[in-house]
Amino acid sequence: MTTTSRNARLIITARLISDFGAFLNMVALATYVYLLSNSAMSVGIFLASRVGGGIFASLIGTAFYRRCSGRLPLMVYDLLRAAVLGLLLIVPVSQQALLLPLIAFGLGFGNSMFAIGLNSQLPRLIEPAQLLKTNAWITSASSMAMVGGSLVSGLLVAGFGFEMVFALNALTYLLAALLIVPLRFSAPEPVTESSAKQGEWSALLQGLRSAPVVAAMLAVTMADTLGSAAHNVGFPIISRLLTPDSASTTLGLMLAVRAVGKLLGARIASRLNGSDNIHLERRYFGGVLLMSCGFILMFQQHSVVGLLLFSLPAGLGDGFSEVGLMSRLQREPEPLRLPIFSFLTLLQMTGFGVGMLIAAPFYNGWAPGAVVLLFHGIPLVTVLSMKILLLRRGRVARSSPTPVP
Repeated sequence: MTTTSRNARLIITARLISDFGAFLNMVALATYVYLLSNSAMSVGIFLASRVGGGIFASLIGTAFYRRCSGRLPLMVYDLLRAAVLGLLLIVPVSQQALLLPLIAFGLGFGNSMFAIGLNSQLPRLIEPAQLLKTNAWITSASSMAMVGGSLVSGLLVAGFGFEMVFALNALTYLLAALLIVPLRFSAPEPVTESSAKQGEWSALLQGLRSAPVVAAMLAVTMADTLGSAAHNVGFPIISRLLTPDSASTTLGLMLAVRAVGKLLGARIASRLNGSDNIHLERRYFGGVLLMSCGFILMFQQHSVVGLLLFSLPAGLGDGFSEVGLMSRLQREPEPLRLPIFSFLTLLQMTGFGVGMLIAAPFYNGWAPGAVVLLFHGIPLVTVLSMKILLLRRGRVARSSPTPVP
């Protein structure tokens, strides 16, 4: 077995296990916070703290991984997440209310730092020819974890209680850390003296000026997070409207079908012909269009069958876009790749957090279908606008006179 193949199997397995844990605690912790406090405000503070941890990670991620790279930081952040969850097993329940925002911050921070480190360093673990295939399997593993974690969490809580779920969750992160131990990284690319003297953000901006398509992809990602925030707020609302007596069942089925669609989208994306930059870019933009159209059509339905039917293309688009985005950004040189992934995390965390705050009030006076149409219209318009700008830029570049040597 080659080093690339072994690294790929270890990473995919570690991602499957850690993402299963992440979805397990996403469901269980939100429920636990509400039961402990009996306050929707406490749930909001908990979620905001989690997003805050992710934003903080995106701000320090580049500087940190410039100094500490390889497998050790990835193991540390798995152990950090396990330790944070372990606090719920040793701290008395009466004292946990004040501790929960700190736990949420630690989980958000650990999740984002792990993602920045893994995504930016994947080209040091996997040969370039295998990156697309590996990203597709990582996305597939995440989708399977989403289905398993979301569906199993409620059953485990009902059967064994919250403490058992938290202990299992901590164990998943410990197992993921053990799988990272055998990874073998290639040597990092040297950072030039001019890049070292330059600020990280100014280096990023300069790099994006020379890579307009990457800048366009990041702009679309920012717009897409607003749509994602809107449909995440709307999921329980549309489930309750369609099935008042079994809203949680409908929500679970909807998430499961969407995850299956994402898995299929990732597998199809890895098997399509063409792995050049332009093919990855088209895959990403096409995936965002399919995903947003899928969510818009989902929220126009008046039956559970229709809702589940359009969950599939929404998931397909999600899988397409994620594989295209990760594979394309990992083609950038290492000095630019790390700040790009830190900036990507900042966009996703900020956009999602702000998007939820903006979208939630719209559901008080608008139908769910109208809210999702508005917010998922933003990425649709952004994709079309970016394509027009890139086409115009290409025409200008082709029509410019070639300088005489």
